Amino acid sequence: MRILFLGDVVGRSGREAIRSRLKGLREDWRLDFVVVNGENATNGAGLSAAHAKILLEAGADVLTLGDHAFDQRDMLQFIETEPRVIRPLNFAKGAPGQGARVFEATRGRKVLVTQVLGQVFMKRPFDDPFSAVEPILKKHPLGGQVAASLVDVHCEATSEKMAMGHWCDGKASVAVGTHTHVPTADAMVLPGGTAYQSDAGMCCDFNSVIGMDKAEPMRRFITGMSGGRFTPAEGEATLSGLYVETDDKSGKATRAVAVRVGGRLAEAAP
Repeated sequence: MRILFLGDVVGRSGREAIRSRLKGLREDWRLDFVVVNGENATNGAGLSAAHAKILLEAGADVLTLGDHAFDQRDMLQFIETEPRVIRPLNFAKGAPGQGARVFEATRGRKVLVTQVLGQVFMKRPFDDPFSAVEPILKKHPLGGQVAASLVDVHCEATSEKMAMGHWCDGKASVAVGTHTHVPTADAMVLPGGTAYQSDAGMCCDFNSVIGMDKAEPMRRFITGMSGGRFTPAEGEATLSGLYVETDDKSGKATRAVAVRVGGRLAEAAP
């Protein structure tokens, strides 16, 4: 199976890049399944129902969220009616929606998608991600009824992402990091057959400060004072993420390649 995971979509430029490019990538790379992290797609903070529909119509099979899952209030209701949107598994216990679900890819093959939030350096104390994801992966073992499984590891610390990647090795087809918006150079297949990358990066204008227009973040760093709200950068976006090939019988990854399409970053493709 050919799987594409795209990192955090930030603002209008990220949404437009998904809308204009994703269907072409599905055809050119013969993709079977696409997961997009959309948690910053609406003004850089959360995902609205309207923008979720745009990303799904553009060719995403599943959207994952993150610590900003419900910054847009209409997501509280929308996630209950749209099963293709996944919130973090270890979010607040009373949160609406689901943190794991099995979806159908091409030729009827089943794919498990789940997401966990890290604890290190995060603003609020989320539940332990390791114990949260363990029963999900046990219920859907590789080589069983699902042809592949993907874990979106939404963490601040690369060390915590790496630990989760090694913990998932042999239990999931893909463990890929999100949240920090900068693509890392460690795309690989771990010894047990799990594709891994510490951060898939972002789908946004990289002439920015992690997706935001440079002026306000730089003002705060330089002066220690706020001059207004952060706003997403509006230049041409780079789609950045992870391309993975898996073996249908074993569920294990056979190839993992970092991808970058468009915008300012050097191109990289499978």
